[in-house]
Amino acid sequence: MLVLLALVALALSGCTKVQVALAVAADDTVTGEVVVATPSKGPNDKGPQLRVPPRLSDEVQVEAYAEGQYVGSRLTFSKITFEQFNTMTDVSQQAVGRYRLNLDRVGGRVVVSGQADLNSIGVDKADFQLKISEPGEVENANGDVARGTVSWQFTPGRVNDVRASLVYDDPQAPSPLRWTLLLVLVVTLVIFGVVRLASRDRNPPASTVAAR
Repeated sequence: MLVLLALVALALSGCTKVQVALAVAADDTVTGEVVVATPSKGPNDKGPQLRVPPRLSDEVQVEAYAEGQYVGSRLTFSKITFEQFNTMTDVSQQAVGRYRLNLDRVGGRVVVSGQADLNSIGVDKADFQLKISEPGEVENANGDVARGTVSWQFTPGRVNDVRASLVYDDPQAPSPLRWTLLLVLVVTLVIFGVVRLASRDRNPPASTVAAR
């Protein structure tokens, strides 16, 4: 199962800002950014710290985040596979089992499913957002859909579900054009063979005619 990267808030109390922006590409890869931050408590406060699993150290980068009064971590990645994205559970030990998000290819659709358990987060001091853009259409989403993007604003103090179906062609499936060209080639070869055989029957070699 895929852990919802944005929601590795480490069960923090007080103000928490978690923002996740994902862009799904037509080749079934994901590019995105995750920000997890809390108000600074002093000059030495670094806020929430995320870490990258060793197996993804070449694909995922983590850097310090500071904007306004908020400090924390920004995690970025570019064109990683669904499988790699689904293994990013280990960015926080506390997040395991509490936050998840799955991207799974099912025929001509990419199914997005997940859950964010925010029961331990204060209801009045938190901002949790997830946005996913994709190259086709969004259907059956329980978030807000606008111009190829589906977004969720999660409610602290409860369990939030994530559901969406992203519709675009499977990049691994043979294209209709490829099948059409192959069919035309096969038919052409068959016709050529039939015509050649018919021509030989109508016009036998000269040596055969002389022997008769």
